[in-house]
Amino acid sequence: MKKTILISLLALSSTLSAEGVFSIGHKNFGFTLGTSSSYGNIYTVVGATVNYFILDNISVGTEYKGFFGSDPQIHQLTVPVTYHLPLENTTYKPYLGAFYNRTFISEPFNDYNIYGGRAGLSMQTSPNSFVSFGWVQEFSNDGKDVKSQGYPEVSGGFSF
Repeated sequence: MKKTILISLLALSSTLSAEGVFSIGHKNFGFTLGTSSSYGNIYTVVGATVNYFILDNISVGTEYKGFFGSDPQIHQLTVPVTYHLPLENTTYKPYLGAFYNRTFISEPFNDYNIYGGRAGLSMQTSPNSFVSFGWVQEFSNDGKDVKSQGYPEVSGGFSF
């Protein structure tokens, strides 16, 4: 359905070590800016993400993305769950995640659901920042067809 190029900036709560970044009680705030093509149109994608670590290495959150600049109008709400594997090496943290997404689209199209997963590697680049590289696989159901697509995911995070 869409091919997305995303640039995400995550602003993390005040911590100075990788264990702190992924520990219980910490929050991630993310911003997305990118492009996507869908329904034969190119959109500018703008979004925001909030995650909260309910346990060490396990976060849950919510995300909003708006697709602007063309018709039909598209808005997405996503609920992600991410698990960062607790390795002794704090420089590298593999992650696995799952998400549910509800896509709201203007008529004459129908709203639809996306389910999916993600896997990748987060690398600490300084005491208070990291970058993540991964793969997202999603499955959509628009009421007529079930479709699958995958795409790379890149993000960066900073502590403050």
